[in-house]
Amino acid sequence: MLNNLPEFNLEIDNQQITLPFLEEFGVELWIKREDKIHKQISGNKFRKLKYNIKEAQKLNKKNILTYGGAYSNHILAVAASGNLNGLKTIGIIRGEELGKNLDKTLSTNSTLAQAKEYGMKFEFVTREAYRNKNTNEFIDGLKQKFGDFYLVPEGGTNQLAIKGCEEILTIQDKKFDYICVAVGTGGTISGLINSIQNHQKILGFPALKGDFLKKDIEGLIRKQNKWSLINEYHFGGYGKFNTDLIRFINEFKEKTKVLLDPIYTGKMIFGLVDLIKKGKFQKGTKILAIHTGGIQGIEGFNKKLKKKHLDIINV
Repeated sequence: MLNNLPEFNLEIDNQQITLPFLEEFGVELWIKREDKIHKQISGNKFRKLKYNIKEAQKLNKKNILTYGGAYSNHILAVAASGNLNGLKTIGIIRGEELGKNLDKTLSTNSTLAQAKEYGMKFEFVTREAYRNKNTNEFIDGLKQKFGDFYLVPEGGTNQLAIKGCEEILTIQDKKFDYICVAVGTGGTISGLINSIQNHQKILGFPALKGDFLKKDIEGLIRKQNKWSLINEYHFGGYGKFNTDLIRFINEFKEKTKVLLDPIYTGKMIFGLVDLIKKGKFQKGTKILAIHTGGIQGIEGFNKKLKKKHLDIINV
């Protein structure tokens, strides 16, 4: 099973961040280092896949199929998880042009190259077709081509994923007043909302632009209070960034030795630091930020930065 393998480090530490501004504002900031769980299956990817892998095995499924973009942490995590558990994996990848010269694509994309090494088969589809990936017609077409499979949604969010994310917080974390996390598809924050103590509140920092996430999360959780979304730090939407974000990530790593990814956790910590400096938290507040991993995606992100002749993220 996924959680019994020696490759995984489940003795997760909370690392206290000691920076002058935190002392000035009287706030404690800690980071739960979920990024240290596993090199390819780190953070919330491990949490989301844990019970999905068990369910696939319980149903005697031999194939796992999922969706993602060209640099998707989720795609690589599914490929690695399947390989570790003796399951074949299929990745439906957004961008038909990527499959026209697969060797060239793999030579410039370490995410897909590693996923292929783990045995994942790819199906590259147009962006228009990808938007219809959840329709019965699209899924039926995949079944005709690949046969029977266990379907894991894009980003991994379903009820089994939420169950896994409910295990992120431990009894030692009850001392914190706020739990902060980046938000993509809503699965991780939903698990956290379901598992917080009565005195705690969840702050979610969406990486996507738009107000749809609140409704999505409301449909996933058991508790309908003690949480809110902070929508001001998405930097223009999924995968968007500016030089301020890259500079912040590099400076944060230099000062704390914690590497943040630019898609999710980097934006969350950027926003959280900004809120603290604006005096939004009372003195004595204890904050725990969840590092949800995603570090492997930095290599592909840096290639984009280099093409634009911009400073890269220092790994």
